[in-house]
Amino acid sequence: QVQLVESGGGLVQPGGSLRLSCESSGSTFSTYAVGWFRQAPGKEREFVAAITRTGDNTYYGDSVKGRFTITRDNAKNTVNLQMTSLKPEDTAVYYCAGDTWSLLVTGLTDNWGQGTQVTVSS
Repeated sequence: QVQLVESGGGLVQPGGSLRLSCESSGSTFSTYAVGWFRQAPGKEREFVAAITRTGDNTYYGDSVKGRFTITRDNAKNTVNLQMTSLKPEDTAVYYCAGDTWSLLVTGLTDNWGQGTQVTVSS
């Protein structure tokens, strides 16, 4: 299974931007589609975005469409999530996961990284 580590979280003001990174320590990174999910305290895990193995297609949750962009660089074993126009409701721990496309977009994957905290507050 692919092993993933998230980074780039932090504290930003509403309307600000952050870029999260998901880096693989394995040798089969390009075999997996990769998705981003988030979970706020007391709430269910929410799908954010996913990208195909080659990066030729992406899919976004309704709450982040037009604000977040997912990209990947297989040569660097990295998937990024560029977040703009951040809102307080974006506050959560963000996780990346590597799996098949179908498992990612349905939220059924179980191949998670450790997560990185994003806090949007003035």
